Amino acid sequence: MSEQSTKESKTKTLQGTVESDKRDKSRRVVVNFMTKHPKYGKYVKGRTVLQVHDGNNESKMGDLVEVRQCKPVSKTKSWELVKVIRSGGLV
Repeated sequence: MSEQSTKESKTKTLQGTVESDKRDKSRRVVVNFMTKHPKYGKYVKGRTVLQVHDGNNESKMGDLVEVRQCKPVSKTKSWELVKVIRSGGLV
C-alpha cells in the first residue's frame, strides 16, 4: 500500500488551461511558465501544449485543470486529467 502512494507522488503533475475540447475524450491543455534566460538573466515566457485524456468529458474550454503524466494512451496522449480546479465560464 505504501509503495502505491509513493509511486503516485513521483508522477509529474501540472496545471494548465483547456484550449480545445472539440475531440471526444481528448483535450488540448496549455501550460504557461516563466524561465530564466541562461545568458542574460531575463525571465522569458514559455508554453507547452499537452494532449490530455479526459475519459468522462468533464472539462470544458477555458477551465483550469490539473493533469498528470501517465503511460501513453495513444500516439500523442500521455497525460490524463486529474481534476478541474476552476471552471472557465466559456460556454
